[in-house]
Amino acid sequence: MKITVVGTGYVGLSNAVLLSQNNEVIALDVVKEKVDLINKRVSPIGDNEIEDFFANKKLNLTATLDKEFAYKDCEVVVIATPTDYDPEKNFFDTSSVDSVIEDVKKYTPNSTVIIKSTVPVGYTQKMQDKYPELDIIFSPEFLREGKALYDNLYPSRIIMGKHSKEAKIFANLLVEGAFKEDIEVLYTNPTEAEAIKLFSNTYLAMRVSYFNELDTYAEVMGLDSEEIIKGVGLDPRIGSHYNNPSFGYGGYCLPKDTKQMLADYENIPQEIITAIVNSNQTRKEHIANMVLSKKPKVVGVYRLIMKTGSDNFRASSIIDVMNIIKDEGVKVVIFEPGLKEEELHGIDVLRDINKFKEISDIIITNRFFEELEDVKDKVYTRDIFNRD
Repeated sequence: MKITVVGTGYVGLSNAVLLSQNNEVIALDVVKEKVDLINKRVSPIGDNEIEDFFANKKLNLTATLDKEFAYKDCEVVVIATPTDYDPEKNFFDTSSVDSVIEDVKKYTPNSTVIIKSTVPVGYTQKMQDKYPELDIIFSPEFLREGKALYDNLYPSRIIMGKHSKEAKIFANLLVEGAFKEDIEVLYTNPTEAEAIKLFSNTYLAMRVSYFNELDTYAEVMGLDSEEIIKGVGLDPRIGSHYNNPSFGYGGYCLPKDTKQMLADYENIPQEIITAIVNSNQTRKEHIANMVLSKKPKVVGVYRLIMKTGSDNFRASSIIDVMNIIKDEGVKVVIFEPGLKEEELHGIDVLRDINKFKEISDIIITNRFFEELEDVKDKVYTRDIFNRD
């Protein structure tokens, strides 16, 4: 089939690569640099599997900036453009998805539209009602940063927000491109599919927050957080996964999805969703206060990325921590090789790791890296298990 994927972030590029094993895929983006890199088979995002596929697999994949070329004769349009939570509107900004649906109506109205972007509950049905001539299906993604293609090759499940022949055809394309056998495929209505996405990510945020609050308790009370977490995780109903303390949840999905979930609960009784959102801010303030209590003159921030194997700084919890510290009048410096700028939020970005280590009284890092082994006595992290 000829498939157009709009947007080449984690979701778009991983889907484009997966589908281009067996189909003709055109990846449409607005950033020339990304388009050029993809056509040279260089991944614009940090993802080992994508890099491996680019180097070693034969893929029928072409990236372009040209809408007319991208939509010509395509049978499926996959929308993977960014949607972010707008605090002023108290809702997701879906303008990028709206725009693509308008383009589909203009260029290729007979195509099946697959929305992979995260949207508010009820959005897909609203757009289907607005564009009755189009076939619009919501199919959520459950990807990890740096593991996006891997999670498409070995998906936990495939959710299709429509009971239709077209939904089955697209689900089969995903199954065909995956390596995992016996993939669970669930067909449901569009609004339920949207809710599945938001409730899934909100639960994960709750789990992160729970173990972070456990860790806060242990730290303040002088207890061994690792021993407590290990003991709790031995209960098979809880498990020893997704339990490594951090400076807070962040990244592409969890911060915005939890806030959207909270917005969707307007006029519906709840306590837990509010607590999940508030807990994350409380955790970041606690981390900052623990650092400030040590009375440092200079705090070094080692890496802004959320975790090892990722190159994403978006909504990174350590950025909020460093800003709280800076606002208290303490000098902060950053070491982040992925940053091209000379400063961020008014904070100097250093390129020399040795100078960074030398001038920092305390070095904070969300995840411990071997590069810090020689200054371990300066490092403040809540990373217990050296993973996630």
